[in-house]
Amino acid sequence: MQAILLAGGLGTRLRSVVSDRPKPMALIEDKPFMEYVVHELSKHGVTEIVFAVGYKGSMVEDYFGDGSGFFAPDGTPIQARYAYEEELLGTAGAIKNAGKLITEDTFFVLNADTFYQLDYSRLIRMQREQELAMALVLRRVPDITRYGEAVLEDGKLIGFNEKTSDPRPGTINGGVYLMTRALLEDIPEGKVSLENEMIPKWLKEGRSLGGVVNDGYFIDIGVPEDYFRFIEDVKKGIVSWNG
Repeated sequence: MQAILLAGGLGTRLRSVVSDRPKPMALIEDKPFMEYVVHELSKHGVTEIVFAVGYKGSMVEDYFGDGSGFFAPDGTPIQARYAYEEELLGTAGAIKNAGKLITEDTFFVLNADTFYQLDYSRLIRMQREQELAMALVLRRVPDITRYGEAVLEDGKLIGFNEKTSDPRPGTINGGVYLMTRALLEDIPEGKVSLENEMIPKWLKEGRSLGGVVNDGYFIDIGVPEDYFRFIEDVKKGIVSWNG
């Protein structure tokens, strides 16, 4: 199974504590954060990774190489390839750029600065059983006003990125997608947002989009306090390399 890891952002909010490398390469117990993401994916059979890189992207390639030095828990070697952005392309633009290295009809897309513990096979089963063009992972938050609500009804996505000033709990986009090649081909070249342009467009067109709500461990290391929290969670064993 293949996955695109979006690692091309500038990481400006984390720059005060991680200034010498791309944000997903921030060190956690002598391993870059993104290695934890790759390892977690490999536990679920995702062993072909396309790194969508930009800012200091050569550092990612220097570390992971062709992937052959990294292994899934069952001993399967990782395969790594790289799609470089000459300019910031936005999330959908980066997916389009990396898509030239995708050979399968369905593939995962993840933000490389977020770590999830979830059953990826559940998303695969749902996508196949319901013949979805895209399956998304949502997560619950106590207050949706910071984000934009994503709404599921019987597993189908009926609302996305809906802003509200009403402070209440709800579900938001978690940034993990299982996409089909048909959607990849529909993304135009250039700078395009997946969240603000393509997903709302596909919903309006009546494309079959669905999802699951994942209540497992989640963290986004985009700000220093969450980066340090992940370091502590690894030290405490809350996030385990083998778990």
